[in-house]
Amino acid sequence: LTARAGRGRPALAVALTAATAWSVVGGTSLGREARAIGGALVTGDLEAARERLPHLCGRDPHSLDGPGIARAVVESVAENTSDAVVGALVWGAIGGIPGLVGFRAVNTLDAMVGHKSPRHRRYGWASARLDDVAGWPGARLTAALAVASGGRPAQAVRAWKADAHRHPSPNAGPVEAAFAGALGVRLGGTLAYAGRVEHRPVLNGAAGRDVRGADIERAVRLSRRVSALALGVCVAGRLAAGHLVARRSVAGRSSTGRKRGRT
Repeated sequence: LTARAGRGRPALAVALTAATAWSVVGGTSLGREARAIGGALVTGDLEAARERLPHLCGRDPHSLDGPGIARAVVESVAENTSDAVVGALVWGAIGGIPGLVGFRAVNTLDAMVGHKSPRHRRYGWASARLDDVAGWPGARLTAALAVASGGRPAQAVRAWKADAHRHPSPNAGPVEAAFAGALGVRLGGTLAYAGRVEHRPVLNGAAGRDVRGADIERAVRLSRRVSALALGVCVAGRLAAGHLVARRSVAGRSSTGRKRGRT
């Protein structure tokens, strides 16, 4: 429907794509929530930080101290940079508006039922696996751009190669490991989530330090750099693909015309 509406009207097509991207991509709200928690931690208001944490992730805030909250926020910023921003841009470049909306629908479905609860075991498993497949290219692009723009490329690459595969998520692993190396901090470890305790591997443990409240601002800035670079990459890829298709179309028409001329 959107493609038909914009056909022959480039301005309308651009407006529809921009409106859809604005509604799908969540980088602004991600940074706003993370900075609110970081500000509370920097001023020593632990209760305010605990109160806002559920706006960003599903961990139990009452079981976390200041460094634990800071680590949860940095991990959420890293993962959501891929899920809420870069992944959507990648699928938008691949499939236009349907790609943007489709990726966000898959991501939202995973967030709602993508877990092995007794009620949603089979449906949730399928949703989680579909999200893993859809998020694969965006996660690798996010990790690569974090390496390129984080200021510690060698450390980020080492953390990605050494620790990403140990994370339970095939997509969060590369992203969080690259962010950990780029920021020079340790991520992962023990966390309380959805009523259960998980012991995840430590990412960048040998070279990193514990996360502090001030690191949240650094993580948000890295997320914005990654998002801006991803936008450039995806727009360039979309334009290059369109140019290639146009050239092939012209070449095909020219070839058909020559054949007709010979007959």
